[in-house]
Amino acid sequence: MESEAPRIRLDPWSEGDLGLLRAMNAPELMSHLGGPETEEQLLTRHRRYVDLSADRTGRGRMFRIVLLPADGTPGETAGEAVEEAAEEAVGTIGFWEQTWQGRRIYETGWGVLAAHQGRGIAAAAAAAVVEKARAEGAYRSLHAFPSVDNRSSNALCRRAGFSLLGPCEVEFPKGRLMRANDWRLDLTPGKTLARPPRPMAS
Repeated sequence: MESEAPRIRLDPWSEGDLGLLRAMNAPELMSHLGGPETEEQLLTRHRRYVDLSADRTGRGRMFRIVLLPADGTPGETAGEAVEEAAEEAVGTIGFWEQTWQGRRIYETGWGVLAAHQGRGIAAAAAAAVVEKARAEGAYRSLHAFPSVDNRSSNALCRRAGFSLLGPCEVEFPKGRLMRANDWRLDLTPGKTLARPPRPMAS
């Protein structure tokens, strides 16, 4: 029997999200990204996320992934009333402009807290962020660069409708080359994203 797909909302990253970023810096979540960052690096990243979310020039956006109550009213947005106590920030996702192989593109990346993984949250967030990137209309391509060893992120890219272009080397964190897979999704208006899969019941 399949469980219900998770209900999520993407809220713009704000000053109050530093605690979530610290929680996302856990060793098990950073194992494919060079390990946990220092507090100074986290503060720099947090400031970059806040600035990006305030941007209205098409450079991109960063979001916290908010898990909503399963029995809430479909279609609720950040400005509508929901049971605040039942909401929980469970991860991060976003998109930002990047130069890749001589072309300007959007890049995306995500993370979900370990306690909430395996429930389809990342897939739902990926579907939502693709539509937000598409709505910007700035670039035709959205790329993701998960480590070749990150099986779950690579599987998510495939389920979300990205096409695998092949392995590559990217610099992350700064000064460290990472062997990654280059996944590409067409942001041309009218293109549809694969429906996020429903997680199997345990």
